[in-house]
Amino acid sequence: MPATDAPDLLVVGPSRHGVTRYARDLAAAAEAGGFARRPMVVADGAAAARAVVGADRVHAHVTDRLFGSTPEEAAETVEQLAALTRLTITLHDLPQGSDGSAYARRAAAYGRFIDASDGVVVNSRHEAELVVEHLGLPAASVTVIPLGTTAEVPLSSDPRSPIPGRLTVLIAGYIYPGKGHLDAIEAAATVVSRLRADGTPIEGARVVAIGGPSRGHEADVERLRVQARELGVDLEVTGVLDDDEFERRLAADGIPVAAHQHLSASRSMSDWAERGRRPLVRASRYAREMDALRPGTLTMYAPSDLSDALLHAWRSPDSTRVPPRTSLRPTLSDAALAYRDWWSGLALR
Repeated sequence: MPATDAPDLLVVGPSRHGVTRYARDLAAAAEAGGFARRPMVVADGAAAARAVVGADRVHAHVTDRLFGSTPEEAAETVEQLAALTRLTITLHDLPQGSDGSAYARRAAAYGRFIDASDGVVVNSRHEAELVVEHLGLPAASVTVIPLGTTAEVPLSSDPRSPIPGRLTVLIAGYIYPGKGHLDAIEAAATVVSRLRADGTPIEGARVVAIGGPSRGHEADVERLRVQARELGVDLEVTGVLDDDEFERRLAADGIPVAAHQHLSASRSMSDWAERGRRPLVRASRYAREMDALRPGTLTMYAPSDLSDALLHAWRSPDSTRVPPRTSLRPTLSDAALAYRDWWSGLALR
């Protein structure tokens, strides 16, 4: 599919948002492959309609939180886009029961996204099952194209020796309830208590949140600080970082953890692997799918066993490293090729 026949690629949102970053990186891979033009980049959903005027076909990566201040507003934005152009979308952050009071509204909005679009991609078989379970649509109504990595094998980096006498836990990404920061704080405190009870000298525990609070969750940071102090755990919140500092933090001393309770697709897991880190990942349908897709790039733990997993990783720091020649495919280039073939099939309809 030459670039002249490919859809225009719409990238929506702030530059450090995970969905926006992935949309931008995938667009760059498609452009490098010669089957996409330079993407249209806009700050928010409100600017999206102006960007697509005159475009014959457009593809966008959609989550309700990027396309509107409410699920209903986001659905209206996507419907407006679909009225202006032939729209295909990749869905992110699909509704789940854990959404609480927002669940019904988010599910209704995502149903409207799908109804308005000419084709829909999700990034995992798990997400395809969420479409069935929470939107009442058949799995065949969406196409699965896994998230791509930036490299075929981990980037080379010098392993850091753990700081003696201290347990350090690293969690990457935005801070919000259910992301696992509190789980990590509690588990780290438990490990310190167990080691001291065994007579093992340990100075204490530190949890580093590599990122800042998601919009509207600023108060959660202070609550985490209070809970960490009560448990005797140091908490560092880096705030939003530029790309170089973010990557430096991923490679720093500590045990990488992805303790999110409701993962459905995660760029942060790819970020860890690309930096040669093997995170502890809370067991789930999605985690098992990713373990099969990229063997050797994560270590699963049962929800009640995080402290055991941290203790093992502290005693065996090599277990937190991905061997240098481990395959990280599919890459962004692989994903872009999959989109090219999918777009070509849609164009023939």
